[in-house]
Parts: sequence; C-alpha cells; structure tokens
Amino acid sequence: MTFETSELEQDTELTGEVVVKLWVSSTAVDTDITVKLVDVYPESIDYPEGYHLNLTDTIRRMRYRDSYTDPELLTPGEPVEVTITMWPTSNVFKKGHRIRLDVSSSNFPRFDINPNTGEPVGRHTHMVKADNTIHTNATHDSRVILPIIPAQLPALPPSGGS
Repeated sequence: MTFETSELEQDTELTGEVVVKLWVSSTAVDTDITVKLVDVYPESIDYPEGYHLNLTDTIRRMRYRDSYTDPELLTPGEPVEVTITMWPTSNVFKKGHRIRLDVSSSNFPRFDINPNTGEPVGRHTHMVKADNTIHTNATHDSRVILPIIPAQLPALPPSGGS
C-alpha cells in the first residue's frame, strides 16, 4: 500500500524519527509490517521516469508489536494498533517532489521472511499465506507523524548599538 503527497509547493525539511501508527488485521497469527519513507523526484532529463529515493525503512514483527520480551500472537481478523518508529533521518524534499510512505508485509531479502505461523522464530516447520489489512477509517485512524521542520526565516540585521 502506498501513501503519497501531491507535489510539494515549497522545499520541506523533515528531520527526526518518522512514527507510523497503523491499525492492522491479518488472517494469520503472526505477520510482518514493513514501512519505507521515500523522496519521489519528478521527471527530469536525467530521470525521464522520475526517481524514488529510499530514505529510511524498518520492519515490525506483529508478535512483538507491544513487547520484545513478551510476544503476543494476533487473533485472525481482529484489528490491533501497532506503532512503528523509523530510524531518524534528515532530508529536504525539494519543491515539486512528493513524500511517499510504502507499507508492505515483506522486504526480502533485506529482512527475513515471516512464515506467519507463530512457531518459534527460526524453527518453523511450514509457512502460511497471510492476507493483511491496513485499516483507515474514523474508528481505526492509521496515520504517519512526520517531523517537519518549519522554514527558516531570514536572519534579521543586527540592531544598532555600540
């Protein structure tokens, strides 16, 4: 699933941690959610089809959505909220660019495949297909929180004095 802004009307600085809050349900008892923050360049002479610059990405195994020490499997079909904090980044999205967030359930080979079975990590005996849903409605307000830095005002000249 991809979320993308319209073309930016001015240079926009993003500096810090991007926080993605998603309401997710799955047909499986465990699955992964991956997110990527992308700077989408417009078409140009150098890039006739534009260019998509991956700025930061990460993954969350759903059994560890609330705790890395006390895993909790999903109840198939039941939406749960997960917070995914991406690695800090800093980028100025230039005027005419777009900010894009890609959400998926896999980013192989960067991250290991999740067998979606809930079996102990690294000791699974089979794999199952997971049909995942990202909920985006008034009850399940999936969202991304971007650390936008306000545009800097020009420096004022020093005031008179000695």
